[in-house]
Amino acid sequence: MIKLKIDCKKISKEDLYEGKKGTYLDAVLMNNKDGRDQYGNDGFIVQDLGKERRLAGEKGPIIGNWSDTGAQAAGAPAAAARPQASQQAAPQASAGPGGLPF
Repeated sequence: MIKLKIDCKKISKEDLYEGKKGTYLDAVLMNNKDGRDQYGNDGFIVQDLGKERRLAGEKGPIIGNWSDTGAQAAGAPAAAARPQASQQAAPQASAGPGGLPF
């Protein structure tokens, strides 16, 4: 599970937009360069200002932080908590009639 903490006072209200069912905010989750920080955050949240403004060099405000609550060890990157695929190939079952392994 990913947990977000957003400081609503830092949201640029001009960049909110109206949709059919409400008012929306576009945001991007960025990873910390050095992994989990001293407060248990794995990254920060940036308000997305749109492609045109991003290409013009404008950066959105940092509006909060996020953490992966599934990460096991404090100080470990969030990805380290996810199981890795085994490096060994699974044994192949012998094929029966019609090439099916059963």
